[in-house]
Amino acid sequence: MYSAREFMIINSSQISAVDFEQVLETSPETLRYSVDKSLTLFKWDNNKTNGIPSSIANIPSEYKQGPYNYEEMMIELNSPVWTQPTSGI
Repeated sequence: MYSAREFMIINSSQISAVDFEQVLETSPETLRYSVDKSLTLFKWDNNKTNGIPSSIANIPSEYKQGPYNYEEMMIELNSPVWTQPTSGI
């Protein structure tokens, strides 16, 4: 489905370092954030960028995790870090 799509999780404090022209997100307001807002993620089509976008590659490694492929990212997004637990009805 998204075999050429890659993802990187970064600390929210590093958003200003990302060139939105290099990724599929359009602005800080359209990003998905972790439950505690400390993390966000970026995605790009690897077949268009030929690797990790330079603005993301330049973020120090202690502020990022990845890259992840689509399946790996879906597993991560289903964790409690990204998804509020639902209470039983």
